[in-house]
Amino acid sequence: MTRGVMESVEVFTTEGKGRGLKAQKEFLPGDVIFAEPAYAAVVFDSLTHVVCHTCFKRQERLHRCGQCKFAYYCDRTCQRDAWLNHKNECSAIKKHGKAPTENIRLAARILWRIEREGSGLSENCLVSIDDLQNHVESFDEEEKKELRVDVESFLEFWPAQSQQFGMQYISHIFGVINCNAFTLSDQRGLQAVGVGIFPNLCQANHDCWPNCTVIFNNGNHEAVRSMFHTQMRIELRALSKISPGDELTVSYVDFLNVSEERQKQLKKQYYFNCTCEHCKKKIKDDLMLAVKEGDKKPSAETVKEVIQFSKDTLEKINKARLEGTYHEVVKLCRECLKKQEPVLGDTNIYLLRILSIASEVLSYLQMFEEAAEYAKRMVDGYMKIYHPNNAQLGMAVMRAGVTHWHAGLIEAGHSMICKAYAILLITHGPSHPITKDLEVMRVQTEMELRMFQQNEFMYYKMREAALKNQKIQVMPEPSNEAPPSLFHKKE
Repeated sequence: MTRGVMESVEVFTTEGKGRGLKAQKEFLPGDVIFAEPAYAAVVFDSLTHVVCHTCFKRQERLHRCGQCKFAYYCDRTCQRDAWLNHKNECSAIKKHGKAPTENIRLAARILWRIEREGSGLSENCLVSIDDLQNHVESFDEEEKKELRVDVESFLEFWPAQSQQFGMQYISHIFGVINCNAFTLSDQRGLQAVGVGIFPNLCQANHDCWPNCTVIFNNGNHEAVRSMFHTQMRIELRALSKISPGDELTVSYVDFLNVSEERQKQLKKQYYFNCTCEHCKKKIKDDLMLAVKEGDKKPSAETVKEVIQFSKDTLEKINKARLEGTYHEVVKLCRECLKKQEPVLGDTNIYLLRILSIASEVLSYLQMFEEAAEYAKRMVDGYMKIYHPNNAQLGMAVMRAGVTHWHAGLIEAGHSMICKAYAILLITHGPSHPITKDLEVMRVQTEMELRMFQQNEFMYYKMREAALKNQKIQVMPEPSNEAPPSLFHKKE
């Protein structure tokens, strides 16, 4: 049954899976299927003073709202654009004395919008907020307790002069946030900075090997170029060729996990059993659990021991990273790799996790040659596991390329940067800041490679002189967080 139609997609209902999205026309890899502004969105509590509350860009200096002293903006343009959504919030924060948590703020923004427009279909929306799944009936005791706390805090914050909503409806809104909220990232796509509700995107079902990806676009709000302003939005982009009538799917979780683990995660966070092809047939599980082949194949007992050792080491690494003791992280990685290498195969996820951490932390410590060696092995493993147009694969290849460049390995560095650029053109599009950065790197490494091929000796002499004269670019401090995942789950 068709529930609503947009130019390029329609909502349909299937037995067992509920609503989904279907293509109305053909799409090729990299095509934007639709772009959707947030129905409501807020900045995370921990970042409210360093991220613009309109476009979600991280900025050095922001303008603070003179009224509530809580909201921050890039400039007057962003502040003006925010006023419709901030007006009620502004006076409620002043009255309440302080801003509530991000969950309460998001629920309040949704309900103020419903107060203004009603809860029916908004313009260009395929479904209404009322029709979104809340899964409240599937909550366990702990989640129900959290829901009650949220509802109570919301009622303390919600102004008496605003429209009053029943407890059941408020619970529905919190349920919608709990299982449909989408993570918003900064302009580089590297840090999760906020959370929003996008009703059309919510209709896309999960598949571990999807045909679409979702990218957050912060839009362009530069005051001097007001005629080119674009709105903050998400973009649903095609990863492979899609024919009319095909279901449009996205992945709610990272693929780099065996099917059983992905299924557990999906059941716990999104309350459904994944029956996608990759889960049913356990496709690529053998690669992710690969052990060393050859005459001396390790025993099942040895494999079990090494995997347990890897899990324990990953816990110690997390602790050391939180404490910022990066030399300790490197020591733990080296010890773990020594144990893993004779036992685990090149695509084993436990080996790949350690290689990824080791290459990132060693790059930060400017130990580029060792970092490049690990990055190369990590990328070779990823290439065999991930979908060729996976955004996380593209980002990993980009980081590996930059590491190789820093190590003076110009040929391998340039090759990886080109590979990453080809992937991110599809997943992020040519105008995304990260793709633009990568294009600059691609041009620079291409020039350097030509120079290297013409005269290797001169290339190294010039490089040495250049690095002496300018401080080498320090890699960003390793993050303790995974890259922003697609859907935001309240911890």
